[in-house]
Amino acid sequence: MNIASATTEVVRLENEKVKPEPSEQFVCTPHVKDLTDRALAYLEVGYPVHFCGAAGTGKTTLAFHVAAMLNNPVILIHGDDEFGSSDLVGKNSGFRKSKVVDNFIHSVMKTEEEMRSFWVDNRLTTACRYGYTLIYDEFTRSRPEANNVLLSILEEGILNLPSLRITGEGYLDVHPQFRAIFTSNPEEYAGVHKTQDALLDRLITINVDHYDRETEVQITMAKSGLPRADAERIVDIIRELRLVGVNNHRPTVRACIAIAKVLVHLGGRAEADDPTFKWICKDVLTRDTVKVTRGGESLMPKKVEEIIKKVTQQRPPRSMTSARQTYGETAQ
Repeated sequence: MNIASATTEVVRLENEKVKPEPSEQFVCTPHVKDLTDRALAYLEVGYPVHFCGAAGTGKTTLAFHVAAMLNNPVILIHGDDEFGSSDLVGKNSGFRKSKVVDNFIHSVMKTEEEMRSFWVDNRLTTACRYGYTLIYDEFTRSRPEANNVLLSILEEGILNLPSLRITGEGYLDVHPQFRAIFTSNPEEYAGVHKTQDALLDRLITINVDHYDRETEVQITMAKSGLPRADAERIVDIIRELRLVGVNNHRPTVRACIAIAKVLVHLGGRAEADDPTFKWICKDVLTRDTVKVTRGGESLMPKKVEEIIKKVTQQRPPRSMTSARQTYGETAQ
């Protein structure tokens, strides 16, 4: 799962499908609800939805949350550069041989042998046949030619199939309840292929950016159990660092969660005079931000320290007693 929540719960069913269920801890701020409502409006009419955005913006978790609202089993596919159409639709998986020996008349022996190819449907075919919701995560990591099979599914509601299938069907009518949710990273990301225009034209693309401040604060609190004041400081530090350098996508809310979880584990405080907080931030954020150097030396550790000081000075530090009381109240 990704990070738009304290996670959508998933119940595994047979045949590689899952049943997502809304979690009581899911963070559904007005920002998240707006994205959810927009996606559901398109899906309920029958249009496939495409969540496009940078890594760490919660696309996959949002996809599962929306799928849970549809109350349908889910088939999950992860994009892969090695995929071919058969990895989506199905393929021959060996042969099945049968032999019949007729010795009804003891002096006459009759033998019949038959060999058939053994076809196995893959996940896309299963979703189309039974009307499940398809989540195709990072679909642009698959080569465009592998995804061509989706064109007739999304436009005509027909899945073209090889004639070698055991039933001999050349096509499959897509179940009317079939729905599709796609996610992808921007094209400049490593390992991402440019998608054919014909496929993008069939999708309703919703651009997913970083969440608003309040949503990020609530996600950090829900994931870690950190008090609100500390979560706000961490989120504000992350949001300041996104303005450093040329890459405004990093660090993501994942960094907020990582810092908060370790801080809670060690009983630290999100304050400039807490050495634990400072080294956690340096370890997490110098790795997760764009490289800025001067004279061959990285400036990020110093920049992180400056921003920590700036953000924490905006709010008076709490006393140790106050911090302990806050943690105690949160735990209760």
